Amino acid sequence: MTSELQLSRRAFVIGSVAMTATLAGCATNTGPKNVPVPEQVRRPIVPATEAELQERYAAVSDGGHLIPAIPYQQIDPKYYRQRVIDPTGEKPGTVVVNTPERFLYVVEPGGTAMRYGVGIGRDGFAWQGEGIIHWRQPWPRWKVPDEMIARQPSLKRFSVENGGMDPGVKNPLGARALYIFQNNQDTLYRLHGSPEWQSIGKATSSGCVRLINQDVIDLYTRVPYHARIVVHQ
Repeated sequence: MTSELQLSRRAFVIGSVAMTATLAGCATNTGPKNVPVPEQVRRPIVPATEAELQERYAAVSDGGHLIPAIPYQQIDPKYYRQRVIDPTGEKPGTVVVNTPERFLYVVEPGGTAMRYGVGIGRDGFAWQGEGIIHWRQPWPRWKVPDEMIARQPSLKRFSVENGGMDPGVKNPLGARALYIFQNNQDTLYRLHGSPEWQSIGKATSSGCVRLINQDVIDLYTRVPYHARIVVHQ
């Protein structure tokens, strides 16, 4: 056997051993342990400037209707739409209504929530628990239930049988309505807009959970179909 052949065979054996060791290392190496999972980035919480508030609550044309500007200076600033640290502990995408505090939250990823001031009507105190936002409607018709007509017979012209009240800025359901179901049944609990900005932060004589029209339009864009909702009384 020539010396060149012996060197070639020796190089082949050494290379094979090295490759085997490398492959064995790949097969047994599980990589670094306890790799930290990236946290959701928290959205900034910055108070709105006066210019931003003016724009937020300015008059707006929507769906062929002109919504008047809101004199937000006459509302307690805590009820302005604003991002806050999430106090609910619920999963992102969940809607939470805290009726005693007159707040509605949409939980966001990263530990924040968008908070809205609300007014709570008589029907808003009538239900609590968990449900699903089963239906959403821009510029809804107001169809007065029989229970309300029994209390206020003058509203019969807006009954279900009569087709309800036409959509518009004077409609008590405002620019948007979100309808809450539980176990596939309508709870008759609604999140809706209202032209009565003075009612925000207060208990009112009628309605469910009412928001400023500018705020309910914003809420509508953040709450998906079939979102989970939790109501605390």
